[in-house]
Amino acid sequence: MTASKTRAAALPARAGLGLKPEHYETILADRPDVGFFEVHAENYMGAGGPPHRYLEAITERYPLSLHGVGLSIGAAHGLDKAHLKRLRRLIDRYRPQSFSEHLAWSTHATGFLNDLLPLPYTPETLARVIDHVDETQQALGRELLLENPSTYVLFADSTIDEIDFLATIAQHTGCGLLLDVNNVMVSAVNHRLDAATYINRFPVELVGEIHLAGYDETIDDAGDRLLIDAHGTAVKSDVVALYQHTLARSGPLPTLIEWDNDVPDFATLQAEAARADAMLATEALRRNGRRIRAA
Repeated sequence: MTASKTRAAALPARAGLGLKPEHYETILADRPDVGFFEVHAENYMGAGGPPHRYLEAITERYPLSLHGVGLSIGAAHGLDKAHLKRLRRLIDRYRPQSFSEHLAWSTHATGFLNDLLPLPYTPETLARVIDHVDETQQALGRELLLENPSTYVLFADSTIDEIDFLATIAQHTGCGLLLDVNNVMVSAVNHRLDAATYINRFPVELVGEIHLAGYDETIDDAGDRLLIDAHGTAVKSDVVALYQHTLARSGPLPTLIEWDNDVPDFATLQAEAARADAMLATEALRRNGRRIRAA
């Protein structure tokens, strides 16, 4: 059943940045030209203190995307009701333009794992995730965007293609999708798949936000490339090219630059956002020119 929810005002089709405490003062003092900021929900679940004071000041000036990392929407057991209540309070407080979570699990029994772990794509897990997305949207009173994962293993018992799995969840729940282009590249290289083919099949009409990030690279035991979704460097050139390919299908969409580890100075982050903004503007001009020629 489709959850009862409201659709928030959309993020602008521009590049945004993850909001980091070390940049609070710079952002408030300089008011940089950034499309939006995104925060991890779990970092703002306390009742008050400096993080909330800064976030309140920044969201008076910029749109906000709220990104969850702890809901464990793919877990075998039920969702954490207390966590859902904390999320609802945060959403009611800030009214973000976007809320997203991962197609992953991170809890088992009473334990919490510091990883976003993959799940097998089977009818059983599909039904469970549909139930969890429905429950989340009912509890939060709004649409959720579900993010495609980066993966390092494939399950022998998976019987459903990942894109079909995501599209079916969206069809049954009315949720949207978050397309992480870096995750597509990481998974494609790790599993010897073609990243452009994945993008060509992805239901871009359901995408409410795009993520870009930098990956790390190593060699696996067989001597093959192994990419790690590390979020500690600039976006790599092959991901930039895949992003351009994505925009050619989807058109301009809100695009977050994720840089969560070894965070650089704000000027470096803003340069990454400016590069994405330039690609978004180019795609918008290309589409406008095509419409004018067709008129």
